[in-house]
Amino acid sequence: MNTSKFDISEYLDDVEMVQEYLNTVLEEGNAQEIIVALGHVAKAIGMSRIADQTGLSRPSLYKALSPDSKPQFETILKVIRAIGENLQLKPIL
Repeated sequence: MNTSKFDISEYLDDVEMVQEYLNTVLEEGNAQEIIVALGHVAKAIGMSRIADQTGLSRPSLYKALSPDSKPQFETILKVIRAIGENLQLKPIL
């Protein structure tokens, strides 16, 4: 029996799914999990497209959004905006 590695980016195929995924990770995850989640979304949308919109190279994006990376906040903001999202704060209840 052959099994394939689960790739969440294959399931992030509409705006609502992307938003639900990112909001869940933002609420429950740590900084590294958020970075990796952004990488999954960028992969789902197309790393070349995100690279074009951010002005970063594809290799730089893969490196910045990989596990154990420590990208600059500016890079994270560029990626968030390139995937068509924005950051908003709300009170913790």
